[in-house]
Amino acid sequence: MGRLEGRSALITGAASGIGRATALLFAREGAAVVCLDRAESVEETAAAIVETGGRAVALAGDAADEAFISGAVDRAVVDFGTLDILYANAGISGDHRPVAELDAAVWAEILRINLIGPFLAAKHAARVMIPRGKGAIICTASVAGIRSGAGPVPYSASKAGVINLVKTMANDLYGTGVRINAICPGIIETGMTRPIYEGARAKGTEGRIGQLNPLVRGGQPEEIAHAALFLASDDASYVNGQALAVDGGLTSSMPVAGRSKR
Repeated sequence: MGRLEGRSALITGAASGIGRATALLFAREGAAVVCLDRAESVEETAAAIVETGGRAVALAGDAADEAFISGAVDRAVVDFGTLDILYANAGISGDHRPVAELDAAVWAEILRINLIGPFLAAKHAARVMIPRGKGAIICTASVAGIRSGAGPVPYSASKAGVINLVKTMANDLYGTGVRINAICPGIIETGMTRPIYEGARAKGTEGRIGQLNPLVRGGQPEEIAHAALFLASDDASYVNGQALAVDGGLTSSMPVAGRSKR
């Protein structure tokens, strides 16, 4: 039996990258999966699960739209009996311009998707989980939410908000049996980071990606998916209100110059 056998999960941002890798992994571990994304390719994620004998449905829409996310939670209950796991993973990288060149509309959209979206998903997942006295909620934050240097200012601020959301909401859910945690990925090869990887490959400097972390490499979506599996499973039954960095060790140190491999 898989670690998620008999459970159902809702994953936002499931069309590609970390979301798709997690949906496929959760399904292999026995979960029925509601795959949600605004990209129509979310259908491909669900189809891949069904083709291998799993159970999945795809919903295309905005993960930061409350009516839509509430309906997605209801769909999980209707199709699969309940909702045991939520992975609020959808996000955007935002605008890389200096703060002085940004206006409030840019900030509002990044915060809407990256922070309000996870709040809404957690809110509606919790309404189903609380009466059952159990459930696992996971949110994708980022090392950019821990300290400067890993992303644009609005993106970083939104991910810091996600980290605080899981800490405060864990206490808001006091006594309910529902757990909520965040994952803080380092640099992972996804659609969001594609320009970085493609630019490095074009320059012949791909080997320098991730050079600031002790593993001296970037990560893959599957490595974040396995962290999400841990937090979703009973193996993490006493882990709550935490922000787990999965970053090759990047946030373990202040920047160090002149390091070389042994």
